[in-house]
Amino acid sequence: MVHLSVVHGDITTMRVDAVVNAANNAMRGGGGVDGAIHRAGGPAVLADCIEKFPHGLATGDAGATVAGNLPATWVIHTVGPNCRAGERDRSLLVSCYRRSLEVADELGAKTLAFPLVSAGIYGWPKDDAIAVAVETIASSTAGVDEATLVAFDADTHRRLVAAVAR
Repeated sequence: MVHLSVVHGDITTMRVDAVVNAANNAMRGGGGVDGAIHRAGGPAVLADCIEKFPHGLATGDAGATVAGNLPATWVIHTVGPNCRAGERDRSLLVSCYRRSLEVADELGAKTLAFPLVSAGIYGWPKDDAIAVAVETIASSTAGVDEATLVAFDADTHRRLVAAVAR
């Protein structure tokens, strides 16, 4: 069973085996969490994305690259559904967390840091994004020991803490 915790902070500073990146389909960097991870990780992250995922990833899927200059060992990139663009299938968001945990198992990663996938610029309703993250991670049978949900702002942190406590 995965132990789930919550922190208020910057995912690029997390000292874990793998950080999960809320990526776009192209896997070439972007804004929000994706841009922050690519900037902090440096060119090695992008180079590995291009090599391993020349055609990107489908929504709901996940794949791993090196972490470059990040304190983590790997980056697990997952492509969340873009609610603002009409992608509203909740199972795709569930798949992001499930696939990320499966990739972590393949890597042998025991500690993960997750952002709240799709809840930023992709516009997924925050309360549902929180519910999906907590329910999917908490019910996982992955070999991951510790999953940390990293909240960038105080309101999201408060809401995540409340959800995990339930």
